Amino acid sequence: MNLFDVKDRVIVITGATGVLGRAMVHHFAEEGAKVVILGRNEQVGNQLADEAVKAGGTAVFYTTNVLDKERLEQNYADIMERFGRIDVLINGAGGNMPGATIAPDKTLFDLDLEAMRQVVDLNLFGTVLPTMIFARAMVEQKQGSIINIASEAGLRPLTRVAGYGVAKAAVINFTKYMCGELATKFGPGLRVNAIAPGFFLTEQNRTLLTNPDGSLTPRAETILAHTPFKRFGEPEELLGTLQWLASDASRFVSGTLTVIDGGFDAFSI
Repeated sequence: MNLFDVKDRVIVITGATGVLGRAMVHHFAEEGAKVVILGRNEQVGNQLADEAVKAGGTAVFYTTNVLDKERLEQNYADIMERFGRIDVLINGAGGNMPGATIAPDKTLFDLDLEAMRQVVDLNLFGTVLPTMIFARAMVEQKQGSIINIASEAGLRPLTRVAGYGVAKAAVINFTKYMCGELATKFGPGLRVNAIAPGFFLTEQNRTLLTNPDGSLTPRAETILAHTPFKRFGEPEELLGTLQWLASDASRFVSGTLTVIDGGFDAFSI
């Protein structure tokens, strides 16, 4: 028996149209899973599903808003009608806003509270709401794996990203809470874990870490100086951990946080 096999499992991925989400979609489709792509960009989502199907996989895209309960309920109904079950939920939706950051020339008193509230809503409640909706199928099945995408910023305070770090720290706490909540009330077949990616180049942080000519910004140079691997992560380097958490290989694993950061969190001088 291949403990890491995910063939025919229905894997729902929110925020799937981003750089990291696209890598997840292609990987799990290639592994034989039935992938449900959830995102806001219909054109990108449909193109991503088409690419996965043309490569021999099974994938479908549904437009969503992770803060819209009614839309998520419709997504749930569509998924259940098409596949009849949900085996894995990857809560990948998230993001940041300039107003929720504190630049070097600014202070706490310049923080835009409305922007910070929106960042917390997207990253925290954009994880809570999909969990509330899609975990219902797992409860009925007595089995399922939820994987939350946290962040290095949720582990230790990083400069600038005030709102984002607070929200991701809450996601880590929510992960541990839901581990006990689901298993004790609905059975040990329900698992909740999180991963904390370190620094990966995405559309969200590209302008913060690279200059227009592709060279590194001073912030990026500082990050790499504190990363033992001396480089940013590649999206594909998340996939092994995700495969493990989505499969029976992690059957007794719940409430954990796996850090994938090239050693950044462990490094000090």
